[in-house]
Order: sequence, then C-alpha cells, then structure tokens
Amino acid sequence: MNIYRNENLINRNAKIAQFTLFGGLLVLAGGMYLSFRYPDQFYYSLSALVFGFILSQVGIYFSNRWSRKPRPDEILDQALKGLDDNYSLFHFLSPISHLLVGPCGVWNLRTYHQKGLITYRDGRWRQKGGSLYMKIFAQESLGRPELEIQGDETRLSKFFNENLEQDSIPEIHSSLVFTNSDVEISLSEDDPPPAETIYVAKLKDLIRKYAKAKTLSTDKIDQIINIVH
Repeated sequence: MNIYRNENLINRNAKIAQFTLFGGLLVLAGGMYLSFRYPDQFYYSLSALVFGFILSQVGIYFSNRWSRKPRPDEILDQALKGLDDNYSLFHFLSPISHLLVGPCGVWNLRTYHQKGLITYRDGRWRQKGGSLYMKIFAQESLGRPELEIQGDETRLSKFFNENLEQDSIPEIHSSLVFTNSDVEISLSEDDPPPAETIYVAKLKDLIRKYAKAKTLSTDKIDQIINIVH
C-alpha cells in the first residue's frame, strides 16, 4: 500500500495542540487563583475560567488528532497494513482527512477515539460510559457523525467535479472507524447508521470485501491519485 502524508500540516498542528492545551490549563489555574485570592474580582476570574476552558477544549481537539501517539493516521496505516500497491492512502492531502483509493473504490475514513458504548437508534447517536471528568477534560464528545460524513462527502464530491471528467467521477464510500480498544458498538439491523460503522480491527476486512466487486478500474484509480498527490 502506498501511503502519502502531509507532514508539514501534522507538525504545525502538533505545535498548536501543545500551546493551546497547556495555555488553557495555565489560564484555568489563573482563574482559580483569582477566585480564591481576590473573591471581589468575580468577573475577571470567571472570564479567565471560561477562556481557559475554551482554550483547553481546542487543545484537546488538536491533541487527539495531531500529537497523541499513535495518531489517527498511524492507526489507519497499521490497520490497513498488508494491502498491495493497488491501494493508496492519503492523510491530510485531500479535502478530507483520510482518503483511501483502490480496487475497493474511494473511501472516506473518519476516525473516532471515543470509548464506552456507542449506539445508533432512531437516527441518533449516543455514547455511554466514562467519567464526567474524562468527557470534559480528556476527550471530545461523539457529536453528530452523520453530519461530519455528509460534510466530508460534499467537499470530496466538489473536488472530484472540479478535477475529473463527469464520466470519471467515482462513488464515495464512507466509514466511521472507532480506534479505541475500550469502545463497544451496538447497532440495530432494522435501523442501520448512514455509513459503515466498525472497529478499526475490522477495517481491512471491510475494504477487501468491497474490493471483490472491483469498484474502480486501474485507469480511474490512477486518475484520482494524480489529482490528489
């Protein structure tokens, strides 16, 4: 498998993660100090606490993607290890974070590091488990994966329309890939999620299943690779 990575972007965002995370913690500590040392300066301490919390959340967002080891791109590399040279995996080089191109077709791989029980029922995602402290200060909430997938596919479709002939535009497949070893996924067969939702250990099996249908010809694979790389 060929792997391409935007190292400059990774290094830059890793530095942003460090500055915002530690900066947020310092501001939070300053706000706490003001609240105890100068209780009459309530608005100053409250402002510091709010700003520090926002800054730390930005730090968590960047840290989860750019500085925590292994990073999401490294986890995907390992999960797909063993695929042949007909496959190319692009990290942060296309309109989406992780793009896989090969006989399986074109795949948008969106990673999630949340732990606990993940369910999809009645068109809604829910996450259970984990302490309140961990959810606030150590990991992001699950959010709205269906909207994130929709946004990814819209951006990628626009990119293909601008750079490929109409008859060469491929179908886009998407997968929600959960990378945390402490996650449990519970889905209903009667109400499936809007995208393939799997454990990272099952990702290669999913890709190989789709590859059997030979979704993309070699010529189309080369065309897509040329406009991305």
